[in-house]
Amino acid sequence: MSVSTLLFDLDGTLTDPFEGITRSIQYALEKMSARVPEAEELRWCIGPPLWDSFSVLLETDEQSKLDRAVALYRERYTVTGLYENTLIPGIPEILSALKSAGYKLHVCTSKPHAYAGKIVEHFELMPYFGTVYGAELDGTRSHKTELIAHVLATEGITASEAFMIGDRKHDLIGAKANQVAGIGVLWGYGSQEELEAEDPIGIATQPHDISVILKNVT
Repeated sequence: MSVSTLLFDLDGTLTDPFEGITRSIQYALEKMSARVPEAEELRWCIGPPLWDSFSVLLETDEQSKLDRAVALYRERYTVTGLYENTLIPGIPEILSALKSAGYKLHVCTSKPHAYAGKIVEHFELMPYFGTVYGAELDGTRSHKTELIAHVLATEGITASEAFMIGDRKHDLIGAKANQVAGIGVLWGYGSQEELEAEDPIGIATQPHDISVILKNVT
C-alpha cells in the first residue's frame, strides 16, 4: 500500500483539551439551568460533534436549544477554553519524523477550523501540516465521514493514499466510510475496545508507534 497523506485528529490525538472542553460544557449547561455533571463525567464529550453531545446532556433534539448550548459553550471556549489545553508528549517528534519521511500531513478535526488553527499555531505545530481541516461554525462537516470526504476531494487524493489517525471511534468510522485506513491511538479518550471495534489497521500506545505501524503496512 502506498500512503502519501496522513490525516490527524486534534483533540485527544495531538493535544489534551480536557480542561477547556469540560469547563466550557459546564458553563453552557449552568447558563441553561440544566444539570451540570462533574468534569470526569464529561470525558465522553471529547471527540463527537458538540451538537451530538448536548443532545444527550440536555435530552433533546430541539435544534434551537442545541444551537443555544453550542453558542454558550463558545462564549467561554473562544476566550478561555481554547488555551486550557496541553500538548501530548512526543507529538512534535513524531510529526517531524513523518514529515521528514516524505508524508504529507493535515489536521482533520470536528472542531471548527477557525479554532483548530489557533490551537495548532499556539503549540507551534503548523510547520508540520499542510492544511488544518475542520468543521464550519454552523456544524457543517462536523462529522468525520463528511470531513474526510471533503479533504480527499480538496487535496485530490484517493482513499488508498491516506490514513486517518485518531483517538475515538468517530475518526475510524469516518475513515472506513471513505475507504481510508485508520490508526487508533490510546493516549486520548477512546478505549482499546472502542477502537478495535472499528477494525483499524493498527493501534498506537505512544506517538512513536504510528511510524512503526506505517512501516509495517506500506
